[in-house]
Amino acid sequence: MKLDTKPLADDAGVIVTVPGKHLDVGNSKSFREALQPVLEDNATVLLDLSEVDFIDSSGLGSLLSCLRTMNAKDGDLRLFGMRKPVQAMFELVRMHRLFAIYDTEDEACAAL
Repeated sequence: MKLDTKPLADDAGVIVTVPGKHLDVGNSKSFREALQPVLEDNATVLLDLSEVDFIDSSGLGSLLSCLRTMNAKDGDLRLFGMRKPVQAMFELVRMHRLFAIYDTEDEACAAL
């Protein structure tokens, strides 16, 4: 999986756009594998979920794994741009309590 990344304005981290309409059992492993080097190389990672329409338990598990990786190194993982169905899934399984979630990229960056 190819990830689109762009550095944060002050080079304190990176913004990653999660590609595709789905983050599910079909692509969650390749997503996690593609994101791993980004997590290792950056103290702050912002994930743009604005293109994702659907997420299942495998996709949620991948994001949780990424959060654990960042927490283990005292890093910062933030999510933004969630569409309503994705946000509803996060709330259903109460994962919205674990992640820092913002509506827009500007809000996520301002909170750093």
